[in-house]
Amino acid sequence: MQAASDSPWRIVYDVRARAIFYQVACGLAVVTIAVFLFHNASENLARQNIATGFSYLWREAGFVISQSPIAYQPADTYARALLVGILNTIRVSALAVVLATVIGTLVAIGRLSSNPLLSRIMMIYVEILRNVPLLLLLFLCYAVIVTSLPPVRDALRILPSVYLSNGGLVVPSVRWSDELSWIALALVVGIAASVVVSRALRLRRVATGMERRTWPLIAGALLLPPILAILILRPSLAVDFPELGRFRLSGGAQLMPEFVALLVGLTLGASANVAEIVRSGITAIKKGQWEAASSLGLRRSMSLRLVILPQSLRVIIPPMTSTYLNVFKNSSLAIAIGYPDLVMVSNTTMNQTGQAIEPIALFMMVYLSLSLSISAFMNWYNARVALRG
Repeated sequence: MQAASDSPWRIVYDVRARAIFYQVACGLAVVTIAVFLFHNASENLARQNIATGFSYLWREAGFVISQSPIAYQPADTYARALLVGILNTIRVSALAVVLATVIGTLVAIGRLSSNPLLSRIMMIYVEILRNVPLLLLLFLCYAVIVTSLPPVRDALRILPSVYLSNGGLVVPSVRWSDELSWIALALVVGIAASVVVSRALRLRRVATGMERRTWPLIAGALLLPPILAILILRPSLAVDFPELGRFRLSGGAQLMPEFVALLVGLTLGASANVAEIVRSGITAIKKGQWEAASSLGLRRSMSLRLVILPQSLRVIIPPMTSTYLNVFKNSSLAIAIGYPDLVMVSNTTMNQTGQAIEPIALFMMVYLSLSLSISAFMNWYNARVALRG
């Protein structure tokens, strides 16, 4: 009897061939369904005389955006309005990620403290914020800012030249110039140079076994490029300080109450999740690591910073990626409190143009691109800190 491997039907028994066939069949099915849906939608839209395509992006937008990190006027195009929405989303989400990481790490360390009062307070903080819906938290933050804070003419001076009112937070601002741009670029070069110098000194220490003071060389590599740029360009630094007048605040940079409420809500909600992730990462390290660090004469704070946290990163990074992704995706709730993010700008565009599919497809692609970018970066960093066999 002829063996199955020698028969003409041997491809049927090949597991790899069957897997490829199933994947190709699923891909073709998805493409077929997508083409059918697109064709069906196009026919229905044409039957109702509704325009399709992305040509609307180059038409005049005609609506105001209250907060814009770049120059924007109602006479600008829908494409520029969409760019403003994207930048607003990235700005508030990135700030929330940084603040949530810092606050969550401190809360996690507080929960592990030997002080029972501090540990209980941090536990209550985490449990409350993890069990309150984010949308409700945003409403609460916005209501506190708008109803509890005084009006602009009676703004609270919380720091020198920093005012807080129901109109938002007003802080000093720097009038940017081309010279400052070159200095900022020089600072980036200095950061890159300090990383290279630090790595070279570390490799040298490992090779020779000799411990030397390295911080002067690292600091020099960091500060030398921006200092040279300042000496060569001699920029004029103009700071615009806010001034409280009789009826309003003038000068400075204003952070609108919607931005502040969204930033506070996203930060508080994410910090509770970060705290639990960091706490679980720290507790995953065996007690012997603490004892070994203590036997070397390290204080508890130094043991945590130099021994425990670097090892716990291997446990912390994967779930932290999901938390960061959720922060960016949850920023779409900004429309509930009137912050002009990507979703709000897209909704206004849909209402004015009558085209719904294209704007929705655009902001879906934006969120997909941001999510994939964050995942790629976090996966790269996770591979960097992972143990190598």
